[in-house]
Amino acid sequence: MPATRLPALDLAPDASPEAFAMRVLLEETGEMFQVTDCRSDMTVRELKEELDLTVGIPLDLQRLQYLDQGVLMDDTTLKFHDVVPGGIISLCIWHYDGWTELVLAAVEGDPSKLSCLGVDEDSLYQTANSQHLEHKQWKDWIAQRAFVALYITSHRGHSDAVQYLLEHGADSLSRTPMGRTALHVAAAMDRLDCISHLLKYGASINERDDRGESPMSVAQRLNHRHSERRMFLFYWMAKSGTKDPKNLITNKVFLRAKSRFGSKKSQV
Repeated sequence: MPATRLPALDLAPDASPEAFAMRVLLEETGEMFQVTDCRSDMTVRELKEELDLTVGIPLDLQRLQYLDQGVLMDDTTLKFHDVVPGGIISLCIWHYDGWTELVLAAVEGDPSKLSCLGVDEDSLYQTANSQHLEHKQWKDWIAQRAFVALYITSHRGHSDAVQYLLEHGADSLSRTPMGRTALHVAAAMDRLDCISHLLKYGASINERDDRGESPMSVAQRLNHRHSERRMFLFYWMAKSGTKDPKNLITNKVFLRAKSRFGSKKSQV
């Protein structure tokens, strides 16, 4: 698969003078990503937390390597591993329970491939682990796979795949270990069509991750004005019980909120 360069996210606009940029290569797909706010005292766990949003891979599936040092342990620092500014860290997916195949299909965004990989309860897909699961455990396993696929496809902007997953039971309110929903990454990457699908299936613009950020605040921080406006409008349409945005013109509360929103004096 040819390498694809996605936009770098400036995860901290007020980065300290000691901050430096580095690159992360997702080995399974050849995609290269840039992280701009790295520090020598940053732990591997902290880097994974950034990559959860930047690369769109939940941190519990990430396996990081640098040069020939093997797997980087979460509590070690970049300085400990002699990571240099501009250096390349390899991100690999843990090779167990069929996760690699699922990630590859989600990055590609082909619903027909995802449908064969255990993302809905009608699937016949099995792994060595899943065939030993009891019914409740198996349903949880399917739900987790569906969410991971939804998270990655939302990040990559595959709206058809996002719609397919939502129609087949993927939960728009599920979270990564960092507390992020699929709407967080769709907002971070400015994926308008995916944002619309997620909102229609119950995604919340106000759910906060472990760093206290909502999808709205992520879009605002990254200056994704179109994503921010779309979530703002959907929020008020739901709040007023209307399906026609034109009806909001007569809503005085909405007009006051819109005025504040436009001036950046408040957030929804």
